[in-house]
Amino acid sequence: MSARLGAFLTALLILCALSLVTAQYQSRRLFIELERSQAMVRQLDIEWAQLQLDQSTLGKSARIEANARRDLAMVPVTPGRTQYLTVGGK
Repeated sequence: MSARLGAFLTALLILCALSLVTAQYQSRRLFIELERSQAMVRQLDIEWAQLQLDQSTLGKSARIEANARRDLAMVPVTPGRTQYLTVGGK
């Protein structure tokens, strides 16, 4: 009976060892996937901040120009309407 018990315990030990190896492999694989996902999140955050900056930069001048035209009735300057001043001259 002790030979059967020894064989059973050996088989149980082998199964536990294989289970441990499988669990460690899955843990490493999931950790690598987590690191990749976090790197992607960081990259997307950088891109999002850049897009927000671009959007605010592009929106400012167009909005200011539209408000100036609408509220102040301003028009773009043309060379014919420009007056140049010189120092001490007439």
